Amino acid sequence: METPEDAAAQAAAVSIQAWWRGALVRRALLHAALCACIIQRWWRRVLAGRHEEGRWAALNEYSRREWAAVRLQAWVRMWRVRLRYCRVLHAARIIQLYWRWHSCHTRGCIRGNYDMKEKQLNLHLEISLGSQVYKLRQSIPLPIKDTSDL
Repeated sequence: METPEDAAAQAAAVSIQAWWRGALVRRALLHAALCACIIQRWWRRVLAGRHEEGRWAALNEYSRREWAAVRLQAWVRMWRVRLRYCRVLHAARIIQLYWRWHSCHTRGCIRGNYDMKEKQLNLHLEISLGSQVYKLRQSIPLPIKDTSDL
């Protein structure tokens, strides 16, 4: 049989062992919690990096689409301005044609050309006065000194 002192010593030994086992378990749980915290921080950093890469990719895609839209709009504006310019230019040419025809028939008009051959000038002129046209062809000798005499 056990004496009360042995029973008290055994109870004290059991309580010390329980405390020690609890300390070991608490230490293991603390270590596991710290490892879990480190792994969570690393994973959150990886997710943040992926999120940032996704944001940059979305920003690049957006800017590329915006640039394409701006370029397309500029091209359409340029095309419309050019079309309007061509219409105005065509209208100006028609006005010039009618104005020249009118001035040639009311005030007269001189058209002509010339060419030079050897020592003479050949003139070809058309003079329009109203509905009458006068054609003039003339060859004019040029006073060019002969260099072989020198």
